Amino acid sequence: MSGGRLTQAERRQIALGLADNLPYAAIARRLDRPTSTITREVMRNGGPTAYRSDLAQRATERRALRRAQPGPRERLSPAPGHGRDVESVRDYEETFTTMLMQQGMPRTTARVLTCLFTADTGSLTASEVVGRLQISPPSVSKAIKLLELQGLVRRETDERRRVRYIVDDNVWYQATIDSARGMAEVAEITRQGVEIFGRGTPTATRLANMARFSDFISESILRAAAQSREVLYPNAATSSKAAETR
Repeated sequence: MSGGRLTQAERRQIALGLADNLPYAAIARRLDRPTSTITREVMRNGGPTAYRSDLAQRATERRALRRAQPGPRERLSPAPGHGRDVESVRDYEETFTTMLMQQGMPRTTARVLTCLFTADTGSLTASEVVGRLQISPPSVSKAIKLLELQGLVRRETDERRRVRYIVDDNVWYQATIDSARGMAEVAEITRQGVEIFGRGTPTATRLANMARFSDFISESILRAAAQSREVLYPNAATSSKAAETR
């Protein structure tokens, strides 16, 4: 497979492939590139529906210029450890942040969650997040509050009486459960409308179909989440069941 940075011509080919609804793997084969390269390129430049080769090229040129002439923020940000390639880590963090933003998360909040997820400790203090992302403490506080409301982050006080923000194995399970509950609520509300609009009418039929669909999705998500948790995190599942029986 070819190496080095993507060229402008390759980016045009990526845009054409996306327009043809080709999967990333197929586009990668056309360009003789790893699928991961295409995935990162698309995700950090607007995603599959908003990707534009000219904008992606300009964004890459700007990033290259910033790296060639690092400002105070780059110098302050700690370099990745364990022999990791700094540029690859930063590219991945940008891809992860973009993915979260495409799911509706504000940019700063997405950056904070990415920062926590990619920290080897799985936890950071507010000052550590500020140092890594070079954003203001109020911005971190606002982002953490939103993440806590969504059940994606929890806080603990360490032995030095510092508050640490933590993500752990349970976070995606809880987020999935909350999503399933949201779908169940959609089912309940739409089901109420069936009688109000008159069973058998076009509106009632539409609402009834939506309720059945939402019920099915909610039950499937809950069942899959429970099964996956038992396989992947048996200790967490056992602890949860024990807590429920108390």
